[in-house]
Amino acid sequence: MDVRERTKQLQAEFAAKGDVTGWFDALYAEADGNNEKIPWADLEPNKFLVEFAEKTKLQGNGRKALIVGCGLGDDAKYLRELGFEVTGFDISPTAIEWAKKLNPEIHFEVADLFNPPKEWLNAFEFVLEIYTIQPLPLDLRPQVIDSIANFVMPKGKIVVVTRGREDDEIPPELPWALSRKDLSQFEKNGLTQTHFEEMWGDEEEPIRRFVVEYQKD
Repeated sequence: MDVRERTKQLQAEFAAKGDVTGWFDALYAEADGNNEKIPWADLEPNKFLVEFAEKTKLQGNGRKALIVGCGLGDDAKYLRELGFEVTGFDISPTAIEWAKKLNPEIHFEVADLFNPPKEWLNAFEFVLEIYTIQPLPLDLRPQVIDSIANFVMPKGKIVVVTRGREDDEIPPELPWALSRKDLSQFEKNGLTQTHFEEMWGDEEEPIRRFVVEYQKD
């Protein structure tokens, strides 16, 4: 079975049981150390993040950064190389164990976005979210965005990379792309949009991404 089809199948199986996040660890466990069985695990940083970082001359300068849904830690490694003090978290214990083996110099933790360590709230100067909103159910989207917004400290920044869609477009299947209306939930959390860019992938049928930066008031 195709990797993406298997991912959709697992998500549907767990959703039918009322578990909207359990499929992540099931997928990592089933991969059994083969990153090619994880659709988003390329063992290199997200190319849209890299393009954004190069355009904006992003530098860490020792700032504390949090990677939401860090997976195997490729983006965490990239931010560390840019000079950030990085923490990465994921709900999947299997992913975190794997990430620690790949990048032992980075701090990784198992954590739940909806019930994170209290000391993380308003604690990070830079928060990175790539493709972790879009695989969660649409009805949870405001709550997901609220939770991510809570990590950034005043004057801190959040960068979001996601599949994009029009406001009146209905996302047909996993992953459920985000619209600009969806993303406006960040602004309801006291964040101001400072950068918005539309980028296209190199797929056979190119897929649109939104790369967005916010700063907390």
